[in-house]
Amino acid sequence: MNFGMILIWISFICGLGATFASIRYNLNSDQRSGILTKKLEILCTLAVTLSSMILIIHLLSVNASYEYVYNHSSTDLSWFYRISAFWAGQQGSLLLWAWAILVMLMFVRYTGHTKELSESKLMDITTMVTMAIVSVFLILLVIDNPFSAFRVLPTGSIEPTNWNPFATLYNVPYGQGMNPLLRNPWMAVHPPMLFLGYAAFTIPFSAAVANLITKDNRWTLISRDWMRIAWLFLTLGIGLGGFWAYEVLGWGAWYWTWDPVETSSLIPWITATAYLHAQSRTKYGEYGFLAPFMAVVSFILVIFATFVTRSGIWASVHSWQDFTTEGLVIAIFLVLLTGGSIFLLGKRYLDEN
Repeated sequence: MNFGMILIWISFICGLGATFASIRYNLNSDQRSGILTKKLEILCTLAVTLSSMILIIHLLSVNASYEYVYNHSSTDLSWFYRISAFWAGQQGSLLLWAWAILVMLMFVRYTGHTKELSESKLMDITTMVTMAIVSVFLILLVIDNPFSAFRVLPTGSIEPTNWNPFATLYNVPYGQGMNPLLRNPWMAVHPPMLFLGYAAFTIPFSAAVANLITKDNRWTLISRDWMRIAWLFLTLGIGLGGFWAYEVLGWGAWYWTWDPVETSSLIPWITATAYLHAQSRTKYGEYGFLAPFMAVVSFILVIFATFVTRSGIWASVHSWQDFTTEGLVIAIFLVLLTGGSIFLLGKRYLDEN
């Protein structure tokens, strides 16, 4: 039985269920919906964590019956690179991203100074928005499951299945391993730094949306530390990527060439820097509109960077694939995200002016 595939489905159902339960709780103050939201959040986090552990085990053991393992792991790779194969492909990187967001949400809700806000409307809306974002990533993982496995059809031919967890797997004796360009120490740490940074942008965005709806100025208690974390990881990711480009790609002895994906990751770093400055002045009554504006724009630019990377529309050494269903889902998400944000920001601006 393909337990990893089942866990991806369970995590998607729990994530979507938590989103709708949270919406109902915020609209009707139904206590049962609030309790259900918390339970589904935890179940979703556990399911994504377990599926991530299973995928890492398959990569380490080179269980090439799974298409993702076959494409990114092989016996000639050291254990270090077999683990880094987890984020070497689209499905694995999305799984890492979703897992990081969920873990960060657990920290926000149940630890530190933000725990004091756990019963506030501000935290409820922050959670609702965060779970809605996670559900989008889980939809992408359901569409293109990291546990897609090779099976033998009655005709004797072999094909990968993305939907049947009970199919008898075909034993593939070897994996083809990672792209040679990715077999580099810098590349083993560059992507997770970026994805952890991208994941951390989710919390300030959700808190900013909650502030735009509730006008609760305590949102900075949630956003400030996580934007600093996002800025730090994004800085490390961009810097480490520059070393990789210098060593492997040979960009004329330069660390930067304004590649489309490079540039798309730099822009949210700039807006995050602007947010950190604006947020430092909000306690003095300044930048009451600019701070949430920069937090929202930073996350939108992160999703735009994801679209640039995964749509295949722009020619880049970072591109994952040609434009597919996954690229279309990200494009729709980006449009809805931008439209909703413009509405909330416009409403706040008109209210204040």
